[in-house]
Amino acid sequence: MYDWKMLIQHVFIINRAGSLIYDWDGKVDSTGVEKTFSYPLDIVLDIIDQKVTVVFGERDGIGLRYTVSAINGIPVQACKVIFGGVEKMVLDVIQEEASYPLSIRFQAPTITTNEKIILSSTFHSLYTIAAQLSPALKSSGIEVLTTNHFKLYCYQSTTGVKFVVVGSLSLSSG
Repeated sequence: MYDWKMLIQHVFIINRAGSLIYDWDGKVDSTGVEKTFSYPLDIVLDIIDQKVTVVFGERDGIGLRYTVSAINGIPVQACKVIFGGVEKMVLDVIQEEASYPLSIRFQAPTITTNEKIILSSTFHSLYTIAAQLSPALKSSGIEVLTTNHFKLYCYQSTTGVKFVVVGSLSLSSG
């Protein structure tokens, strides 16, 4: 018996014009990765989309685009944390040697709604180009795309609506 929530990560339905009309995320809310660090921090963080994000230095289950969700158990909100009774910027707390050791919790990256819209539009364009460039008559475009991290399956209905499923590598076609 399969745990479908782990196998299927995303479902997108894209209309004939390439617009996203439905999406579903199958990721189970995770607690993230928590690690205690000593000074200096060997992971490079920066503010991206109003979140403190890992931009360099993957290690111990902490990957690129992971975001800081808590410091010493205190939740981070809009790049700020209440540290020592005072609201401070997370990057300032991390740069202060007196703040260490720090226990930092990281959350895995998520796809924003805007990114989903951009991805669906881009995939629609690539799908159309692939269908037209294929030497096979009546090519169906991209059916399966396999990467090191996921498999993408696409089925286009007779009306032109695309059903796209992004799954783990253990998800097989059939």
